[in-house]
Amino acid sequence: MRTSQDRPLRVVQWTTGNVARQAVQAVVERADLELVGGYAFSASKVGCDIGELAGLGRDLGVTATDDIEALVALNPDCVLYMPLHPDVELLERLLRAGINVLTTASFLTGRAYGEDARTRLDAAARAGDASLFGSGVNPGFADYLTVVASSVCREVNYVRILESFDIGTWAADANQDELGWGRPAGDPGHAEDIVKATAPFGDAVEAVAELLHAELDAIRCEVEFAHATSDLEVPGRDVKQGSVAGIDAKWFGSCHGTDVIEVNVRWTITPHLDPAWEIAMAYQIEVRGHPQVNVRAEVLPQDFTSLTLEEMLAIGSVITAMPVVNAIPAVVAARPGIVTYADLPTQASRLVVKS
Repeated sequence: MRTSQDRPLRVVQWTTGNVARQAVQAVVERADLELVGGYAFSASKVGCDIGELAGLGRDLGVTATDDIEALVALNPDCVLYMPLHPDVELLERLLRAGINVLTTASFLTGRAYGEDARTRLDAAARAGDASLFGSGVNPGFADYLTVVASSVCREVNYVRILESFDIGTWAADANQDELGWGRPAGDPGHAEDIVKATAPFGDAVEAVAELLHAELDAIRCEVEFAHATSDLEVPGRDVKQGSVAGIDAKWFGSCHGTDVIEVNVRWTITPHLDPAWEIAMAYQIEVRGHPQVNVRAEVLPQDFTSLTLEEMLAIGSVITAMPVVNAIPAVVAARPGIVTYADLPTQASRLVVKS
């Protein structure tokens, strides 16, 4: 649904989990956005004020509902769709109703959803004159930053994006369930499970190729594991000596049979591994070309000393939510169909002067 921004854009928040709570806070802080509705997945949240569910400490006058038709009837400009797992039929329903959708649910190009789902979603968006856009910190922000970094190059021959973090603090989160922390070494099918769990990084390879005007022949994934050298005390996980405590997944895109794009995630839950791995606690970007560009991106709070553990963990939700929230005006104005950063003008946050 296209609109000129002569009024605040009407936003519905879909679910109220960790990432969604940060999205709500960002939306209500902006004069150009108006929160008009919210979807509650849990029956216990139906009827609750979104401000309460988002932990804002104040009511917003917007209550959560599980009535999808009531939310569609609000005629929102967009839905911020942020469940852990997507519902393709629901997304089709929203898009055909003319509602733009911005999502953090493992979506960039739709490749990870499968070609049938991707085709259906694009058709639904075009039929509804709506746009579907996905992002997050990685995939999403990291890929966009990489392509921006390449703009000083006369040519680019190879691109590598590495996300390298010890994520032990987050190990108990439900989004870690598919990774199989603590599975025995050599457990049959584990590598295949990692390929499936990290499939959105195949989207990232495709998205980077689109931004670099490259046609890819194939996209593939290679997986390696590292193992704990002793029993671990990891929140929410049972990780014994010799079991999986490090995962390295490399997604490659090839052009004319030569690898040209690499998106690499290296996650660990302990520094004590066999084999030993170096963990950067950063996003490391390498653009090989003329000239070569190297970028190290650290996403950190301004002041570690004053933050609680809960506030530290919330930083991860902030950086996942904000690439989507900041893109709302551009996506609402974009062409119909599945859109990526290649279809949007330059994206940025907003400058706020602190007194």
